[in-house]
Amino acid sequence: MSIEIERKFLVAELPDLAGTKKAVVRQGYLTASEDSVEMRLRQKNDSYFLTLKGAGGLVRIEREVELSADQFETFWPETEGRRVEKVRYTGTLPDGHVFELDVFEGDLAPLCLVEVEFTSELDAKGYTPPAWFGADVTEDKRYKNKNMAIKGRPS
Repeated sequence: MSIEIERKFLVAELPDLAGTKKAVVRQGYLTASEDSVEMRLRQKNDSYFLTLKGAGGLVRIEREVELSADQFETFWPETEGRRVEKVRYTGTLPDGHVFELDVFEGDLAPLCLVEVEFTSELDAKGYTPPAWFGADVTEDKRYKNKNMAIKGRPS
């Protein structure tokens, strides 16, 4: 079983993104907002994935398989009305943690969120974020990508 342990933050100020990896991402959800699990299709540059995410905030189950472009396109129409588009910047913080900074496009712009993954709950709970991170929204369901894909940008 694959477990994801991550914290999510608003971005108070965009950092210098030189040296980060950039990916154009579009993702759509096959499950409805009231479902306890998420089934997500994601295109990240020229790669395609189907991901299952369990319920939860800081810790949750995650399983993912890579798809072909044809497989992705077969299911993509079923995500109409439940989609997110963003540019993801992946980099390394001075403390060695990897961050993923999402700059949302379309109706979710100008929202920016940053996530950091951890190897344990203890590390996640004891983490002190850098100054450019804003409020911690890990447990705020309004900032889950699935909810934003359906309900729009949180106010």
